Amino acid sequence: MLYGTMKVAIGGPLKVAFRPWVEGLENIPAEGPAILASNHLSFSDSFFLPTMLDRKVTFIAKAEYFTTPGVKGRLTAAFFKGVGQLPVDRSGARGAGEAAVRSGIEVLERGELFGIYPEGTRSPDGRLYRGKPGGLARVALATGAPVIPVAMIDTEKIQPPGKVVPKLMRPGIRIGKPLDFRRYQGMEHDRFVLRALTDEVMYEIMKLSGQEYVDVYATVAKRQIAEAAKADKEAEKSARAALAQAEKEQAEKEKDAARDV
Repeated sequence: MLYGTMKVAIGGPLKVAFRPWVEGLENIPAEGPAILASNHLSFSDSFFLPTMLDRKVTFIAKAEYFTTPGVKGRLTAAFFKGVGQLPVDRSGARGAGEAAVRSGIEVLERGELFGIYPEGTRSPDGRLYRGKPGGLARVALATGAPVIPVAMIDTEKIQPPGKVVPKLMRPGIRIGKPLDFRRYQGMEHDRFVLRALTDEVMYEIMKLSGQEYVDVYATVAKRQIAEAAKADKEAEKSARAALAQAEKEQAEKEKDAARDV
């Protein structure tokens, strides 16, 4: 009931304002469990995708969205529950992975759609990064549910980092054909199988999205980008200090020269 209300309240204005386009809706089953494995470009991905589907899709979200105290916290929790988000405690990497797997299995056992971002976090630069096998592959093997690759298109351009007002433009969604991995069932503890399954899904997402693929985890890339930015800032600071020192020394030399005259 709440999901339907929120979908109308949020999805309706999104459709009118941004006019998102979608291809491959026929690949979403009319009933039964399925995993929607999508690239992740923007916070808005979790709103645009459900808006364009007739069926409810459930994603996972960090538990802090549901536990913040006060009126604002309660409103935030109600909002995320309303748009089909499930809280997952990410305080520990291993615990977070287990919680995500359990949540996904529960959703699929109810015969519903489960949405997951195999990259584990948003892309820092619009490229497609290596998928994490711990969540997607384990949920797929535990349930036997088909995996449907999904590509979000241009959602990162709507509200780039640092921009408050979103840009009115048309994002897109491409939905691929379901992938059947039941041939691997019973092999969920084989890390090579988990890796192969995840890589196959990421390859399909890459074909749908047209993104450049980077064979490292997005979390690693984010850390590298942050470290490079920090190094550049420190180098710039050192350069300014060196320039100031040089200007100071030059001024002293000119002052001494003037005194000698």
